[in-house]
Amino acid sequence: MGARGAPSRRRQAGRRPRYLPTGSFPFLLLLLLLCIQLGGGQKKKENLLAEKVEQLMEWSSRRSIFRMNGDKFRKFIKTPPRNYSMIVMFTALQPQRQCSVCRQANEEYQILANSWRYSSAFCNKLFFSMVDYDEGTDVFQQLNMNSAPTFMHFPPKGRPKRADTFDLQRIGFAAEQLAKWIADRTDVHIRVFRPPNYSGTIALALLVSLVGGLLYLRRNNLEFIYNKTGWAMVSLCIVFAMTSGQMWNHIRGPPYAHKNPHNGQVSYIHGSSQAQFVAESHIILLLNAAITMGMVLLNEAATSKGDVGKRRIICLVGLGLVVFFFSFLLSIFRSKYHGYPYSDLDFE
Repeated sequence: MGARGAPSRRRQAGRRPRYLPTGSFPFLLLLLLLCIQLGGGQKKKENLLAEKVEQLMEWSSRRSIFRMNGDKFRKFIKTPPRNYSMIVMFTALQPQRQCSVCRQANEEYQILANSWRYSSAFCNKLFFSMVDYDEGTDVFQQLNMNSAPTFMHFPPKGRPKRADTFDLQRIGFAAEQLAKWIADRTDVHIRVFRPPNYSGTIALALLVSLVGGLLYLRRNNLEFIYNKTGWAMVSLCIVFAMTSGQMWNHIRGPPYAHKNPHNGQVSYIHGSSQAQFVAESHIILLLNAAITMGMVLLNEAATSKGDVGKRRIICLVGLGLVVFFFSFLLSIFRSKYHGYPYSDLDFE
């Protein structure tokens, strides 16, 4: 048994191990090189990301909103890697652009960015920047953007979605509304801190002083307090202000008007039924006042006992005011509520 078993052991000793097949060493070497290359690429990405975040933090330490041109936009926003969210305001602040809305929106945007920069929750996950049309025309062209101001959110990964563009025309550009939109898109909650504004307090104090002084001067004759016409005028002013949308303007903070930066055309009436401009509310207020004046004249013509010819003239003037301005008001309503079937005089 021992003699027969010896040659078998020698043959087994001359065989190659089964766990080292032919060509395994080049394969292992290639795998090792691939792992080293992947590790080096990942390290390079991490270093690049750290440099970008460090640069953004340095800019934020100087100003809460930093300006970007085309090169900076492509490097810090369009080119990965990126693990931070970027809020960008696309605007046109140069004086020759005559964009008053851009200046108003910039003030609110500055309040929001300062509230984030000087809050205890400030971190490197959210930054605020700005691209001016005259400094980054190529960026506007790349994004097919034809209006300003526009607010966009660029997420850490992927492309911006439709909801990442702030609906300024419908919501307005108040800092509180921007903060709410940012919280929905980034889960970063910003508490807005506004600088002290004493204009309202001063105006109220002046009004109280004026009324108090008037009452003091007329203290021996206060019959004017019971004047029905005076109280009716005050009531009408309040009604006109409320029905024209002044409270909506106060809450939403819409722009006064909209100027197209390409053709310079100014729009005073918003084309959507979900929003309005400040100028639009002023127009509606004047139209309502004119219609009311016409109704007052019609009532005066019907109830007065003066000359018949004079009453006829008053009636015609009142009727003309009501028909003309109500038709104008109805045409504005039709332009905002598309498909509304009724009209009087056609102003379109």
